[in-house]
Order: sequence, then C-alpha cells, then structure tokens
Amino acid sequence: MHRILLLVFLAPVLAAQPQPWRLVYDASIPQVRFAASEIRQACVSRGCTLSEEPLSAIIQPSGAVRIVIAAGPDSSRQAAAALGVAPLDIQTPQSYAIRRAERAGGLTLAVLGADNVGAMYGGLDLAEAIRLGTILETHDSRHSPKIAQRGIKFNIPLDLRTPSYSDNSHQAQNNIPEMWSFDFWREFLDDMARHRFNVLSLWSLHPFPSLVKVPEFPEVALDDVWRTRVPMDDTYSHSGSDMLRPELLRDVEVVRKLTIEQKIQFWRDVMQYAADRGIQVYWFTWNLFTFGAEGKHGITTDQTNPITIAYLRASVREMVLTYPLLAGFGITAGENLRDLEGEFSKEKFLWKTYGLGVVDAKRIQPWREVRMIHRYHMTNHNEILQEWKDYPGPFDLSFKYSIAHMYSIPNPPYLAPALPFLSPKLRTWLTVRDDDYYSFRWGDPDYARAYLGNIPGPDKIAGYYMGPDGTIWGREFLSKEPDTPRQTIIRKRWYGFMIWGRLSYDPELPDSLFQGTLAQRFPELDAGVLFQAWKAASRIFPKITSFHWGDIDLRWFPEACLSHPRHRGFYTVQDFIEAQTMPGSGLASILEWRSKKLAGETWKGEGPLEVADALAGYAAEVLRLTPRLRSAQGLSKEARETLGDLTAMAHLGNYYAEKIRGAAELALFDKTGAPSNREAAVQHLRSALVHWKRYAAAYTAQYEQPRLYNRVGWVDVHALTSKVEQDITIARLWRPGTGPDAPAAAGADVPFRE
Repeated sequence: MHRILLLVFLAPVLAAQPQPWRLVYDASIPQVRFAASEIRQACVSRGCTLSEEPLSAIIQPSGAVRIVIAAGPDSSRQAAAALGVAPLDIQTPQSYAIRRAERAGGLTLAVLGADNVGAMYGGLDLAEAIRLGTILETHDSRHSPKIAQRGIKFNIPLDLRTPSYSDNSHQAQNNIPEMWSFDFWREFLDDMARHRFNVLSLWSLHPFPSLVKVPEFPEVALDDVWRTRVPMDDTYSHSGSDMLRPELLRDVEVVRKLTIEQKIQFWRDVMQYAADRGIQVYWFTWNLFTFGAEGKHGITTDQTNPITIAYLRASVREMVLTYPLLAGFGITAGENLRDLEGEFSKEKFLWKTYGLGVVDAKRIQPWREVRMIHRYHMTNHNEILQEWKDYPGPFDLSFKYSIAHMYSIPNPPYLAPALPFLSPKLRTWLTVRDDDYYSFRWGDPDYARAYLGNIPGPDKIAGYYMGPDGTIWGREFLSKEPDTPRQTIIRKRWYGFMIWGRLSYDPELPDSLFQGTLAQRFPELDAGVLFQAWKAASRIFPKITSFHWGDIDLRWFPEACLSHPRHRGFYTVQDFIEAQTMPGSGLASILEWRSKKLAGETWKGEGPLEVADALAGYAAEVLRLTPRLRSAQGLSKEARETLGDLTAMAHLGNYYAEKIRGAAELALFDKTGAPSNREAAVQHLRSALVHWKRYAAAYTAQYEQPRLYNRVGWVDVHALTSKVEQDITIARLWRPGTGPDAPAAAGADVPFRE
C-alpha cells in the first residue's frame, strides 16, 4: 500500500461556494497520522469543513486546492509521478520537499517525505501554514535538518527511592506523580514533535528499580510510586550522594499504585508514543548510585563489589531486553565513582556494567542497535577509548558546551580543546544547559541563530540536548494563577522551545514566521511590537551572565543574583568588583577596566559601563513597548503573564545595570579615595535598590515565593531585598586600599562584609 496522505484544501477566496477540504491518508503510519490530526485542527481553527477519505482518492479530481503528503522514497516517487511534480531530490533522514503545481485552475501542494518523520514535518509545516493563513503562498522548497539530533535533557524524578539529581526541590517533588501520567507525556511529546525535537534524554541517578525486573536480583524491583512528606532543605550534597536520606523514608505517601509490570508497560507505551512522533528515548545515569537497591542481595555503592557489578550489568541487559524502542544509554564516570587504579578504575567499572550489559543483551537480541553516549565528565579521553574499543554498537561522547549557561555568549570556547580528537568516527553530543531561566519566558531568534551557527558540523557533532539541572521541565509549580492541570514547562515556554527546535532543524527560517505565530497566538496584541519587546527582554540574561560569570549552576542564578549558600549566597557589590567575565566574551571585568582607566589606557571592547548601558538599553526598550501592549483590549491570561515576565526581566536588567555602575565607582574609590567616586557608587546602588523592589513586585505578582531549588537552595526575591540594601552600606563603609588587590599587610583592614 502506498503510504500517502492527501489533503484537499479549498480556500474561500478561490470559489464562490467553498468545497470541503479533503484529507486522504494511510492511517497505518503514526507519524503521518499525527500530521493529519494537526491539519485537521488547523482546518477547524480556520472555520473550514473537512472530509477524510481513503488513500485511493488520490486518483480523484483535485478540486480547487490539493495538498498531498507522501512518506518514504517509493511513495514520494509514485506521488510525484501521479501529480506531475518534480520528484524528491534528497534522501537524508527527516527530510522532505514541497512541490507546487497549478493545473486547470487547481492548485497542488505536494509534500514528499524521505521517510515517515520527514513526511510528518512536512505535514506540520502545512498545518502551520493553514493556521497562519499563508497556505496559498507555499512554493517549491526542500528541507533537511541542520542538526540531525535535537534533544531535551530531562532530569526525571521517578520515585523517592530512585531519585534524580534535582529531587531536593519543590519542582521535582511536585512532579513525581506527573512522571507516571500518560496525559503528561502525551502533551509533552506532541509539543516536542511540533517544535521538531527528536531526542528525549531522561536523566536519573539510578532508575533501574523503577523500570525493570532483574531475575538474578528479584528483591530490587519496586512496586508503586513513593514521595516523602518530610520537608527538604538546601543542605544536600551537590554530588547526589545523599539524595535518599533515611529520614525521608519515615513519612511517605504512595502517589501511584502500580506493580512493576504496570510500570514496565507504562514506559513501553511512552517510548512507543515517542517513536510515533519521531522521537528517540535515551536513559542517562550518574555513577555509582544504587538507590532503591542498596542493601538488597549484598548490593552496595562500592565499585569493587562484584555483586554490585553483576547487578548493574544485569540491569543494563534487562533495560535493553525490556524496552525494544530504547535508543541507548548515556553514562557518566561520576559523581560517585572513586579514582581507583587497575581493575576497578572508573572506566573499567563502566565497561563491566554498561558495556558488558549491552553485550549480554545483544547475544539474545543480536539485531539490536544500542547507542552509548559517554559524557566527557570526570574522566579521561584516552581511557575512554581504551576501555570502550570493543563496544558493539554506535559510540559517542558528550560535552558541556556552555557549561551551565547556554544564555551567555553564542560562541562558547570550551569545546575547542576537544575538537582535534573528534571525527566522523568519534563524535560528541553537546549538553546545552539551561540553568538561567527557571521562571521566565525567553524569546530571541537572533541569539539562537548565532548560537546554532557556531556549533561545529556533523563531522564533529552528533547532536545536542538542552535542559537544566536546577529544575524539572515537567509541569510548572510556580504560578499564582495555575491552569488545571498545570501547564507543562514546554507549553508555558512554547516560544523559546519553538525558536530552538525549529532553528536547529532550519536556521534559515525568517523572523516573519515567528511574528506570524505570535500574531496567531496573541490576536489581541501587535505582534511586531511584542516580537521586539520579547527580543529585548531576552538579551538581558546573556549580557549579565557573560559579564558576571559563574560557570556551573550552583555558582550563578541570574534570576536572583544568587549562588548556593555554601558557595557565596547573594552576590554583593564587592563580589561584582571581584568577579571575572566569561572566557571568550571579550568583556572587561571591573578590575581590568579600572587598571586601564587609572593608567590612562582605553579598553578596546566592552567594559562594565558599556555592559551597564546595554542592559539599561534593553530594559528601556521593554518598558517603552510593554505599556502599548498592556493597553490592548481583552488580554488573555497568557498575554498578561508573558508581559509580566518581560516587565520583570526589564526591572532586573535595570537593577544589574545600576549595580555594575555602582561597583565600578566603588572600585575606583578603592584606589583613588575620591569622595565623588564613593558618592556616585552609593547613588547607583540606591537606584539599584529601587529597581530590585520593582523587580520583586513584578516577580511575586505571578510567582510563588519562597521556593527550594536543588542547586541554589532557597530563593525568595522579596527577602533578598535586605541583601540589596546592604550593598549601600558596603559602599558607605568601604575604606580605600582594602580591595581584592590590597597588599597582604593590610589584610586586617578589609571592606565591610557580613
């Protein structure tokens, strides 16, 4: 049977009496079936009627407008011949062509897919064109992915007994039941496909007891889904080693009643649904953790324990055998493996468990392809290659591309030393960490284009997955006006996900697509004004993060000027004086700028004052445009909240601008002793306090506070106002000559600090 989907569309402008739109497709192709459902919904949104017909209807007269979608080389070739359009000229997976032909007053738009996923993406393009009212403007084009693997990094809170790295947080604890809700995954995976993401990586410290039965270790498999009622705090280790403290087990609730057999079927269904949307699923682990298995059958976290090795090897085997659609594993030589020599080294341990586990599975199912993605983290390149040389399947590496902050500069320098070691035979995935935005909606296509344009080509890069460690991209649990059920993060932040996913597939997409989508989403708003305001607000965080650089997430959280309390806590004006800029940013730190200024030299590039001016400029643009948007009649809830986010980011941008100016003046005062410098610093910091109060008011108008995050601890922007006020006191009490480069002899004479 030819795998062809046919939609016949008649626009009212082409006929006095509009005919029904005709939809003809092979319902056995799930990816095309999804595209058909999107076309159906788009037709309804435009007020059109739709008839659905069998595949044989392709030979019937077309009417005024016809859209054909063919899946696969054979069907595409046959469809092109039958319709009289040029054949598909690209066979890259996920690719498709669109052909336009006009015959005897009728219009044919043909999507020719290289495979089922390409056909789905082409169908989604047409559904989008119908929604946006641009379907009749569609012309010949060809499409193939710029980046073949476009993924989401998802730290998954499965169960109290099998935690992830982010579980000591409000967001994770609230999301445990959602991870076992098919409604959640249906919505999440549908949105992934709509935005052209095709990889879902699920990250857990030790997921196996919640996912598989291991015959040799029958006591390990866990029924039901547990959550603790014991409040968590910010004292947990950053290695994940104490994520399951004994006291958490003293008061638990069962949030889902499921046998292990039901859990297995649940995840088989999730993986099948993902495959039906063109999405591959990987499970990633940190090592060595044995939560849920510890103490059973002699299992421990000792990497020299032969029982532990046998257990993990068997668990990996069972994961492969239990889940036919599992694409592979991602592994880490940390956070809890010791640096041992010989037979029990990190890499030998990983090979004996994950490597040989896959080998065992392939003895039973030799046709299986199981990709192994080995993170470039807490290990050695040569040791990886030595121990994994006999892996029986695709083998890739993984690298933290921007460390924890993708919203910094679009050309991070950290991958450069590894590039000479990469080749078409040994490529790396990029871990693109978003530990910048936990609350707000981001949207700047220009930044995404620049960032994606700097990623090396497919001879070095296999793909990427983006996501945070410090929160969970499940449903949101911050809103003071929540939906029922609560929004998924991917639905709340749809615009940012659209930008990254769509531009990863096709970086040439024009701004008109994004503006048109905004107009369709927010008909009550001026889409051009919203586009500009959103872009300006979204440039604030990258600018401040590249200037005040904290590489990993526990060292810098821009929403609150905060790090984990065991690192620094709130960053004071003194901390800003001492801070370094991001490597590769070309920005001058305050100390570098001061040195040149006092020496009468000019910094070639951006210094702190230029950074402050840029931040203030972005903020001014937002605050100039958003009142025009707020004045529109009939604002939807989403429009109100989006404008609330943009306004809050603008106030925060103004806060950082004034704080940087104050820090620069205070740094000068430390050297010059001029009262004018100190007075200028105090005035800037007073202005910073005003802007912080505006920010706190805008933030808490929408979002609950305080909230516990696993990487930065408790966040309460109102309570932090007292810290902002202390910056003024620091400046007033500062004594010249006591800054970070003061002579050691003056060590007892230090600036004010708590």
